[in-house]
Amino acid sequence: MDTRYDNPLIKQRLEKAEGMREEGLNPYPNDFKPAHTSAKIRKDMEGLTSEEVEAKGKRYSVAGRIISMRVMGKNTFLKLRDRSGDMQLFVQRDVIGRELYGKFKKYDIGDFLGAKGTAFITKTGELSIKAKSIYMLTKSLRPLPEKFHGLTDKETRYRQRYVDLAINPDVQSTFITRTKVVAFIRKYFQSKDFLEVETPMLQTIPGGATAKPFETFHNALSVKMYMRIAPELYLKRLLVGGMERVFEINRNFRNEGLSNQHNPEFTMLEFYQAYATYEDMMAHTEALFSKMAKELTGGYVITYQEQEIDFAPKFNRLTMQEAVERYSKGELSVADTEDEKKLLAFAGKLGIADAAKMSWGKLLAEVFETVAEPHLIQPTFITQYPVDVSPLSRRNEKDPRFTDRFEFYIAGREIANGFSELNDPVDQLERFKAQSVERDKGDEEAHWIDEDYVRALEYGMPPAGGEGIGIDRTVMIFTDAPSIRDVIFFPHMRPERTEG
Repeated sequence: MDTRYDNPLIKQRLEKAEGMREEGLNPYPNDFKPAHTSAKIRKDMEGLTSEEVEAKGKRYSVAGRIISMRVMGKNTFLKLRDRSGDMQLFVQRDVIGRELYGKFKKYDIGDFLGAKGTAFITKTGELSIKAKSIYMLTKSLRPLPEKFHGLTDKETRYRQRYVDLAINPDVQSTFITRTKVVAFIRKYFQSKDFLEVETPMLQTIPGGATAKPFETFHNALSVKMYMRIAPELYLKRLLVGGMERVFEINRNFRNEGLSNQHNPEFTMLEFYQAYATYEDMMAHTEALFSKMAKELTGGYVITYQEQEIDFAPKFNRLTMQEAVERYSKGELSVADTEDEKKLLAFAGKLGIADAAKMSWGKLLAEVFETVAEPHLIQPTFITQYPVDVSPLSRRNEKDPRFTDRFEFYIAGREIANGFSELNDPVDQLERFKAQSVERDKGDEEAHWIDEDYVRALEYGMPPAGGEGIGIDRTVMIFTDAPSIRDVIFFPHMRPERTEG
């Protein structure tokens, strides 16, 4: 039995809606079109005195959600919120009429209201609209929380993002910034002659990253399919086809745990450039982030979680081994990282699980992530990743244990991953096979063998550089958001126990 309307406040509002219908009024009409936003009105009246505002006499048409109301007998002040901000509305019984004012007094905070009237400035100096007519647009059945932004239960805010957005302008601001970040990225790459493309989200072989995929099934083809974990292998197929500069702002899906930095569904930028190296990818990254900071904030320095982050070029650069040496505080030198016994002993001190079962390259990467990664606060490129943890990267010609790969860090977290692409089909197949062995041992995140991708490489892929940048984590940095859930409209949550 549905008990959602047993709540006395909801029941009262529902009765008001029914009362409107009985009077021949629709509580959900769709015949009012506002001609102005609150921001447009403020801009029109900017710099004018109270007398000049009233003398202008321009008639405005506005609509929005009622955020607050002060009923004072024959007069009511209310705040109306539209997409551009808040505007005060002054409603008088003697102006709109006794009958309409009587109905208006039954309106509630949360209702959507339309109004037409002229601008004036109150005695307290607030620009307002003096309503000549008002219109009920949507009757709200659930009362808005009085101070939704003060709730200690963040899960409620994430689950009911629609309420969070309605009450808290700062939340809207975060997502407006997110849109600006994506728009800037798109503009940057288009200016560099990159072509925006789309690649499959449903794949028969999930590739391009080491991650556990989500499984599904295609009935017509009678085949198991997977939600993509990355678009990389399809984008590089386009390089084979002669499309030399491509990028995709894409949705990826990884069947992994939830954390402040992880959501199973997330947004990535991936871009690939023929006749380029990982050095060129780092140059793009530095230019992209420094220009983005300037565009969004007017400067290079921002504050993230009480830490100053400086995006002025040039960004820091360290090899993985140099980073381990610096942040192990002298306990492990670059030379020591070459000694597997010393590296293993140090990993034991750090409490790294199953360290003895790891290859040298994987062990080095684990030590780096534990001892160095949290300290990479300023924008930093970490280079020279071992082959063992880089199945798609080009080997370094001087030292084949390493690849021409980097990861980009800000505020102690990985933001981007890029490298000179492996385009040798024989080497690629061998690495796929090595990953397959790891899968057979139980590593669900190990890379699959993609025979068609190897075939594509056999036709010839030009030398190239490629990179993936996490959009959600980037937005976190530029909005001072502590959790990835703060920058995703509807983050994934455990199902609610009860509905209603």
